[in-house]
Amino acid sequence: MTLAHIIILLATGIGVGFASGLLGLGGAFIMTPVQYMVFINMGLPPDTAIKLAFGTNLLVVLPTALSGAWRHHRQKAVWWRAGIIIGGCSLIFAFAGATLATYLPGEALKTTYGAIVLLSGIRMLTAGQSQIEKEPVDNPWVWIGWAIPLGLISGMFGIGGAIVMIPVMVLALKFKMHDAVATSLAVMIFTSIGGIVGYIVNGIGVPDLPRYSIGYVNLLSWLLLAIPGIGMAQVGAIAAHKLPARQLKYIFVIVMFYMGLKMIGVFDWLGWPI
Repeated sequence: MTLAHIIILLATGIGVGFASGLLGLGGAFIMTPVQYMVFINMGLPPDTAIKLAFGTNLLVVLPTALSGAWRHHRQKAVWWRAGIIIGGCSLIFAFAGATLATYLPGEALKTTYGAIVLLSGIRMLTAGQSQIEKEPVDNPWVWIGWAIPLGLISGMFGIGGAIVMIPVMVLALKFKMHDAVATSLAVMIFTSIGGIVGYIVNGIGVPDLPRYSIGYVNLLSWLLLAIPGIGMAQVGAIAAHKLPARQLKYIFVIVMFYMGLKMIGVFDWLGWPI
């Protein structure tokens, strides 16, 4: 890994941490393309590069989610009962999703994830305000029902899951936007653990992985992303509570559209370096 790679990853960690605290995101929409580019530049084949990016993403998500959830907890915005039930169930299915992903083509994983994000963004954008202001669903069985696909998606695509979790919480479970952002961070603590274990176990023995890798998790990339990310998650969480819910929602939707188009490859097809 060169000095340029190190600088790029450190700068990415700053953006990841802020996005985690502000929007309840794990930051995979930033980390995946950046790490993929770095690993490809280091000479890894594309299939290995995307899976290594996914696995490392989840290890970055864990400390940033812990940091952001703690800050939101101090604002009394985390619904811990929902977070623990959804998260505990999602952990199991995140492991299953990570295991499944290691047997699938990397390009198919990337494109499918982009499509899921775009559809979630469209649904979030077109939802009426009245849907957001209803009383939240307080039914553990409904939470568990949603935890299954959320965990699978988290594990398969190397994300904390907030990019689809927050739309589910807001639209299906009727959480307020600020509460959805905060509680999603609590859930991500669990989903990241399940996915991390899955990518490590199924990546052990894979040939030609870079140094400091444990399965599909690269510890050097993780350190460069996580160290600045933990502190910036605090800054992002403070900023989140200073923004109106409607404005926070629109920022979230813009991020979803960008990430979906990026993962599908639209910008590459157009020749736009963004």
